[in-house]
Parts: sequence; C-alpha cells; structure tokens
Amino acid sequence: MIAFVPFLVLIALLICCITVFGNATLDGASQVALLIASGTCVLVGWFKKRLDWDVLEREMTEKVANCTPSIIILLLIGAISGTWMVSGIVPTMIYYGMQILHPQWFLVSSCVLCALISLLIGSSWTTVATIGVALMGIGKAHGFDDGWIAGSIISGAYFGDKLSPLSDTTVLASSVSGTPLFTHIRYMLFTTVPAFTLTLLIFLIAGLSMNVAAMGNVSDFADGLNRTFLISPWLLLVPVVVGYMIARRWPSLVVLFLATLLAAIVALIFQEDRLCEIANQGNEPGFMVLYEGAIRACYDSTNINTGNDVLNQLVRTRGMAGMMPTIWLIICAQVFAGALTATGLLKEIMGYILRMVRGTFSLVASTVLSGIFLNITTADQFLSIILSSSMFKESYQRHGLENRLLSRSCEDGCTVTSVLVPWNTCGLTQSTVLGVATIAYLPYCFFNLLSPISSMVVAAFGWKIKKTK
Repeated sequence: MIAFVPFLVLIALLICCITVFGNATLDGASQVALLIASGTCVLVGWFKKRLDWDVLEREMTEKVANCTPSIIILLLIGAISGTWMVSGIVPTMIYYGMQILHPQWFLVSSCVLCALISLLIGSSWTTVATIGVALMGIGKAHGFDDGWIAGSIISGAYFGDKLSPLSDTTVLASSVSGTPLFTHIRYMLFTTVPAFTLTLLIFLIAGLSMNVAAMGNVSDFADGLNRTFLISPWLLLVPVVVGYMIARRWPSLVVLFLATLLAAIVALIFQEDRLCEIANQGNEPGFMVLYEGAIRACYDSTNINTGNDVLNQLVRTRGMAGMMPTIWLIICAQVFAGALTATGLLKEIMGYILRMVRGTFSLVASTVLSGIFLNITTADQFLSIILSSSMFKESYQRHGLENRLLSRSCEDGCTVTSVLVPWNTCGLTQSTVLGVATIAYLPYCFFNLLSPISSMVVAAFGWKIKKTK
C-alpha cells in the first residue's frame, strides 16, 4: 500500500493549491505539486530499495521526449486560435450560428451553439466564460432554471472541447497514448455522437415542454460582431479547406500549420483595422504594421474592443504564449509519471486494478472509471488523462487492443467528467463563471453523464473494436 503514498501527497497538495490559488491553480501551483509528488516517488523508491538513478533519469527524459509532438501541436493550436479569431473566421461562424437560436428551442439551441463555438476554438472554458455567460442571462430572462441553462451550456461546450483538433485535452489524450490526432477524433465519434444525440433530444423535449418568453438580446452580440469584424461567407472557405485536409488524412502538424497560415493571409486581406489595433498603431495601415499585427495574433494575447464587455471576452485570444502553462503542466506530469514507472510504483498500483480485468469490456470500464476516480482525487483533467493512459497502455497492448481505444476511453472518462467534480479545476471554474453550484447543474449535464456510459456500452457490444495483428 506504500505505492499509494505519492498519490496521497499529490491529492493533499492539490487540495491546498485549489484552496489558496482558486482558478489560478494551473498557472504554476499544480506544476509545483507534481514535482513535489515526483520527489516523494523518489523517496519511496529509495525506501523500498528499488531505485536506480540512471533508470529514473532515462524514464523521465523519455516520457518528456514522447510529448514533444503534442507540445508543438499545442503551440500551433495557440497560433491558430489567435489567427482564426482575428481574421474573422470564428466571428463569422458565431454570427451565423447565433441565428439558429429560437425562443421555444432555447435549451437545444444553446447546446448546439456552444458545441459549435467550442469545436471551432477548442476550449470549453472560453466558450462557457463568454457565450455561456450571455446565454445564462438570456435563459434567466425566459424563466429557465439555472441548472437547466448551465447543463445545456456545459454539455455543448464539452462536446466541442472533446472533438476539436484545437483542444489541448484532445491533443494530450492522443499523444500520450500514441494515437494520431485525427484517428483519435474519428474513433471518438462512435461513443460521442450517440451520447450527444440523446442529450439534444432531452433538451429539445424539455425546452418544448416549458413556457418561454420572446427572445431579443441575441441581436446585441450580432451587432457587435458585425461592427467589429468584416463578416462574410467567403471567410468560411478556410474551414472548408481545413476540413478537406482533415478528410484526406493529412498529418495534423501540416494541417494546423496551413490553417494558421491561411488565417493570417485572410486577416491581412479582410481585417486590416483589427491587425492595426493589435499592433497598437490605431488606423494607420502599412505592411509592417499589418505584419506585426498578424505575428502578434500568432504568439501573443489579443484584446479587441467590440463595445460589448461579454463579447470582448469571447474574441480575446491567448496565442502560443497562452499555451505555456499547459505545456509546463504536461512536462511536470510526465516527470511524475516517469518517477512512478522507474520506481516500480506504477506497476504495483496497476496490479491492484488489473486483477479485476478479464476482457475488453472490463479493461475499458476500468479505464473510464479510473479516469473518473483520478478526476476526483487529483482534481485536474490533464493529470487524469496522463495517468490513465500511462497506467493502462501496456495492458491494452497485452490484450491486443489498438491505442485509439485507450485514447477514447481516457477522454470518455477524464475530459467530460472533470466539470462534474466541485473541487476539480474545471468544476471550480465553470461554477464560478456561471454563478451556478456544481451540484445544481450536475444532473442536467446529460452529455457529460452519458459519455462514460456510452463508452462502456459500446465496449460491451464490441462495436468497432478490433484486435491488433
């Protein structure tokens, strides 16, 4: 049982970090906690006389090196999130997407809208903190219960976050399991689409059965976007081209790089004023000024004034620099995973879990339930994904199961359930932003509740689960 000591130390430190730092825990406190937990692994290894320092260094170095592709992808994601916003591509999608909102179908429409935006920007946190806040106000004006509104927003936001190639959790789950990014996304459709379809059906029936008032506040967002950006259907050609590249199964690094480059070119053509604003040069366009604005959109945070405070939050970007806390967290988590592996503690812990594994279903169920358990105990979805993948990767290989099944099971158990834990960084953030207690919206986050179930049901029937040769 001494193998669980590093986890207990990590849990205690994360609880203290969340208590002290709140939403800023991921800015550095969690990373320090991981390094202290790694040191605890080393001490336990010395105590058990199973520590070889050369092996320890090699394990940590290899695990960090294995994350190099994901780190590069995360940097490109930061660049693409900035350029797609500044170029007007995402604002155009938001502008047309909001047109689907209808008073009688508010719940299902808000869920779809949040899913669309989160899919485009790859961030459930940004979606909830921006358009989610606006939808909370609109929903309250119609008399909907806070739990229902928050549930529809979170369900949609985490659907997009789970499937978006721009999402850090999606990239992380695919990379640590050794699965190509778009292979991972396509394979998740078999469990994610049924769960989301059932979620939309529930919100549709619930919305039609409730009395709602007329809707009139969405126009403020549309006017703000139209005033700030050049909104044009032509801008949608970039997502179409990127979709074509994805369909043709181009390498993810190539797709993300070209998506960033295309968006930067579009920004130079259509959004001169916004590039000048980013470059802090007022309305004096020139090649060097526009060049500076485009480069800053790639690597730096951007703040564009739309005349609407909530909308300003929506169009704000972090660039590549905004990805550094996540990259730092990944490196520290891989150091912790390397220490667990080198000291033999991870193998010892897996021994307790794998005694219950008898086949494909029990292995998938163990992965999903372990992800939920880690979300509760470690209070962080990134750490849960890394640890789940590290613990079960060898078991999937031994059972002749593909890595994409492991990556999907990790996302089904870790990514979507993190927001349901009140002391998890996701649950803490969304509850604070929306002003709704986690326990109040939990019963209405149907997608987040159904995804783990869907994963286990699909495994039980063996649908699209193939053995490796």
